Amino acid sequence: MPPQAGRHGLTRRAALGLAVALVSCGALPAFADMVVEDTRGKTKVPERPRTTLVFDIAALDTLDALGVAVAGVPGSNLPDYLGKYRDRRYLKIGTLFEPDYEAVNAAAPDLILVGPRSAAKYADLAKLAPTLDLTVPADRFVAGTRAHVELLGRIFDRQPQAEALLARMDAAIARVKALAPQVGRVLMVMVNGGKLTAFGAGSRYGWIYDDLGFTPAATSDTTVAHGEVISFEYILKTDPDWLFVLDRDAAVGRGGAAARAVLDNDLVAATRAARSGRVVDLDAVRWYIVGSGGAALTTITEELAQVLEARQGK
Repeated sequence: MPPQAGRHGLTRRAALGLAVALVSCGALPAFADMVVEDTRGKTKVPERPRTTLVFDIAALDTLDALGVAVAGVPGSNLPDYLGKYRDRRYLKIGTLFEPDYEAVNAAAPDLILVGPRSAAKYADLAKLAPTLDLTVPADRFVAGTRAHVELLGRIFDRQPQAEALLARMDAAIARVKALAPQVGRVLMVMVNGGKLTAFGAGSRYGWIYDDLGFTPAATSDTTVAHGEVISFEYILKTDPDWLFVLDRDAAVGRGGAAARAVLDNDLVAATRAARSGRVVDLDAVRWYIVGSGGAALTTITEELAQVLEARQGK
């Protein structure tokens, strides 16, 4: 019996085939638009975007944790734990700093996400598709990260996943805050090409003092991204109870002496932190490259909690 033709002369089988094709190529109407707010104000974006391009590793970290599929990512600086996005099935749309506009335009995205390293290209990208700037200010790091987890959960209809991630984050932060005021003074340093910089309250990593409750070993009003230049003598003079170490060379995949090797000298060894075994190697990639990702913040805070709890009473 021949297949019956529906309206417009299409058979049911042909109509079904056309519908599948439309879904595959994204030609069906998008979900209704919604108005959301980012660091630049209010923007209209589609609900459950089908083709999302992500220039911000922090946003990619959060979307991956929420189980959201993305279409395009930067072609470099992807952390190993997000290594699946190096696969060819994900479009490579430029670098963290410089979009490949031809690739972006060809992808016909319905949402683009940028962050601190790509924010300078916001205006150009916004001409191609709705674009959100998910840069998190240093003075509201935890609050901004939480807000972006909630925002992405709402846009992509992943509210239960977002709530679960935030609950885990809050639990980790609570563990750190319960112990941080008791551990003494903390100095956070970054080793970069054999040189040292420090981050105090009010700096890029000032949130460890403001949001987690650690007591800074030194004050700093610098807003320089790579911190305030210091010396080994400065570390000894400051004499922190804990020394948090960020290895930028490891974060960016650059060779050279490891941070611990750079700090292996008599001056650092004489500090209370070194004598007490309280020198902590931070997860360089999550702290430096990823930053305000919902999963990244949760992981690094859990790691800090584990370190403090292990040392409690020692």
